[in-house]
Amino acid sequence: MDIKTLRYFVEVVRQQNFTRAAQNLYVTQPTISKMLRNLEEELGCTLLIRDGRKLLLTDTGRVVYERGIAILAEFRQLEDELSDIRHLDKGTLRLGIPPMVGMLMAGPIGLYRQRYPGVELKISEFGSLTVQQAVINGELDMAITALPVEDEHQFATLPLFSHPLYVLAPRSGEWVQREYVEPQELSSHPLLIYNEDFSLSRQLMQLFAARGMNPHIAVRSGQWDFLAAMVQAGVGIAILPEPICRKLDKTLLTWIPLRSPLRWELALIWREGIYLSHSAQAWLSCCKSYWPAATGQSA
Repeated sequence: MDIKTLRYFVEVVRQQNFTRAAQNLYVTQPTISKMLRNLEEELGCTLLIRDGRKLLLTDTGRVVYERGIAILAEFRQLEDELSDIRHLDKGTLRLGIPPMVGMLMAGPIGLYRQRYPGVELKISEFGSLTVQQAVINGELDMAITALPVEDEHQFATLPLFSHPLYVLAPRSGEWVQREYVEPQELSSHPLLIYNEDFSLSRQLMQLFAARGMNPHIAVRSGQWDFLAAMVQAGVGIAILPEPICRKLDKTLLTWIPLRSPLRWELALIWREGIYLSHSAQAWLSCCKSYWPAATGQSA
């Protein structure tokens, strides 16, 4: 039994006439008669009995008719929902955003909500390494993450933007007149950096190791505003991307370029070679609109 056969049977019962049912379904009467005979043979029972001009349902026929109405209604609802999803009148997008990136996402998220108000946006805030694994596991559709990514062959990427790193320090003493800071100088100060599941933290530790440095890590945190507060309190100095520093109080804090090839490079990632939902494709389009310089490439 298939949906088409069930639809033909229900329409015949409704119309109490094979000819009218055939006209409503835009098929020939012999087609309907044949399909109903096949349905009765498949079920091994009689569904309709002719009584003059009337078509009477057998007990089995009544069950098939009543269940058929419910099934067809569910099927129509399914078709409507799929149409809504295709046209982005509804749907869900599971997006991963590291906490440090969240402050930069209000614009593209606002654009997405304006274009597709029916799509529910579920945002998970974790470090870059965590959101990368969540994308691989299928727990997230897409994620914003710092480059480079682990297991590059598993991801498709859309690079978004790149910013230099700055040393964040109190606006006092030796820091006020500095034009830049060499990485080696960081060894003599308590450092405030991100947790181990942040890609930027791993890159900094690799930079220190490559230069034979053994830095003193005073505090690790997943929140940039907490790190900035710790700097202001005199606990140590932090290494943060330029856009975050620009949002801080320059009367209390100063930020000095870190003289290093390291940069904060952000990209949108998704699993390579999998089906990308309509809501995910729409987010990809919004990112390209918001950051026109972004160019997609498969990682």
